Amino acid sequence: MSGGRTPAPAEQSHSRFWHLLSSRRDVWQVVAVATSSQPRRIGAADSKTRARLVDAAEELLREEGYAAVTSRKVGARADLKPQLVHYYFRTMDDLFTEVFRRRAEENLARFERAMAADPSLRTLWRLNADPRGAAFSIEFVALANHRKVIRAEIARYAERFRAAQLEALTAALAADGITPEQLPPIVAMLMMTGLSQVLALEEALGVTAGHDATVSFVQSVIDRLEPMTREG
Repeated sequence: MSGGRTPAPAEQSHSRFWHLLSSRRDVWQVVAVATSSQPRRIGAADSKTRARLVDAAEELLREEGYAAVTSRKVGARADLKPQLVHYYFRTMDDLFTEVFRRRAEENLARFERAMAADPSLRTLWRLNADPRGAAFSIEFVALANHRKVIRAEIARYAERFRAAQLEALTAALAADGITPEQLPPIVAMLMMTGLSQVLALEEALGVTAGHDATVSFVQSVIDRLEPMTREG
C-alpha cells in the first residue's frame, strides 16, 4: 500500500479536466480562433467609389453580357483597383444584386412619374417598348438561371412592378371604355410586356423581320382606342 496521499475527489476532477483540455488543444485552438474572428469590413453604401463600381458593372453587363462582369474588368472600367470590388461587395452576387436593384428602383420611379403625367395605354406601351429596359431585364433573367440570389431579387421586383402596371393598365382601359370582359387587364399587360421582351431578344440576336410591322400595328390599335389629345 502506497504511503502517498490520495487526491481528494475535487482534485481528481480538476486534474482530469486539464488532462482532457491538454489532449484536445488542437480543437480548443480552432474554437478560440473562430470565436475571436471579426466580420470582414465592407465599404460604406453611400461611397462615391462604390457608385463608380456599380456604374462600371452595369456598363459591362449592357455591352458584353453578365459573363464579362469580373472584379478585374469592373475595376479597370472604373479606373480603380480590382481589390476594391471585394472591399465594397462581399461577393460578385452582391454586386450584381446592387446593379439590378438600383436600376429597378429607377425604372419603377420613372414608371410612376410617367403614368402620373399621362395615365394612358400609349404611355404604357412606350415604357414597355423601350429596348434598353427590355434588354437589361433579359440579361438578368439569363444570369438568374445560375444565381439563386439574383432570381429572388428579380422576383421581388417583378411582383412590385407588375402590381403597379396592372393598376395603371386597369385604369387606362376603363378610361378608354374597354371592360374587363372585352380585354382582361392582366392579359393586356402580359401581351405588352411579353411582346416587348421578344422584340428585344430577337433584336439582340440580329433578327428584326416583322418588328416594324408589329410595332406599327400596336401603335395603330392604341391610336384607335385613345384620342390623340390624350398623348402627353
